[in-house]
Amino acid sequence: MTLERLAACSATHISSQLVLGTWVKFSEAEFVQTQLPTNPQGTFSVAFDTDFDGEKIATIIEFLRGNNIAVDAICRYQPSSDLTPAICFYSNETHQALNPLSLNEFAHAKGFQLVQLQTPPDLEKPGLLVMDMDSTAITIECIDEIARLANVYDEVAAVTAQAMAGKLDFSESLHQRVAKLEGIEQSLIDELKNALPLMPGIAALCQVLKQHNWYLAIASGGFVPFAEQVQKLLNLDEVHANILEFKDNKLTGRVLGTIVDANQKALVLGNLTEQLNLTQQQTVAIGDGANDLTMMARAGLGVAVHGKPKVVEQAQAAICHGSLLQLLYLMTIPK
Repeated sequence: MTLERLAACSATHISSQLVLGTWVKFSEAEFVQTQLPTNPQGTFSVAFDTDFDGEKIATIIEFLRGNNIAVDAICRYQPSSDLTPAICFYSNETHQALNPLSLNEFAHAKGFQLVQLQTPPDLEKPGLLVMDMDSTAITIECIDEIARLANVYDEVAAVTAQAMAGKLDFSESLHQRVAKLEGIEQSLIDELKNALPLMPGIAALCQVLKQHNWYLAIASGGFVPFAEQVQKLLNLDEVHANILEFKDNKLTGRVLGTIVDANQKALVLGNLTEQLNLTQQQTVAIGDGANDLTMMARAGLGVAVHGKPKVVEQAQAAICHGSLLQLLYLMTIPK
């Protein structure tokens, strides 16, 4: 089947020709069923977040060829009934992965998302997910919301933005911001804790992972009361976050103990990987900020979720919009 003929196929025709979970290759006139190598060491390019017609698939193949990546097989698969089917393009050769920012720029203009993987994790085997909390597991930055209560939101949010973009040392910024929160009543912290908005898809994702014996943890530069609440909501195994000091039921403006910064997050992931006796390939880290990059680099798969451009650029893969359940696309590639 030529690219010209492929491009003329409707989404309905593609759905009928590409059986879910079955790898195919192109012949001159049709798709022919094929198999991947027993232990595939090539490059997987995964397109998702739309209904794919032949034109979109042909466009992706041309894009990959333009970057010297030959497509040897493709597979349409659907990790969950709550997700639309994805298309995976496999190349037998191992290539240096294209920059996630470049992939996003190409795919966003075409109406879908595209990531590349070399050795994807396998949902069916035990694994580890370590996640950031603020703007990852939940939709807000807790410290900014506390700052609203203290009427110092603009000042604190500006420092938060600098820290998340990697323009300011995280530990230094944390002490600066927390100092401005002195005097906030603990009751107000509790109110905020009890109304945390979860990121869309995170609850469903964690439910699926727990069903497959994955270990789930938070490593957050945020604060313990909120992390413990998220732990309850998502049935997480453990959380690591910063400890706020209270005196007379008010914040003192100080943080106690070891700061959970970029290096500490990576240490959490490394220690858990060792404790659980997992291979690196079965470890996943997700986050949105610059202080998540070290942790993400240490994981077998580091994914920027709704991340800042600097984070997307340096991550292994990126989910730039939509439900976090889409992480399943990267963990269920048929073999």
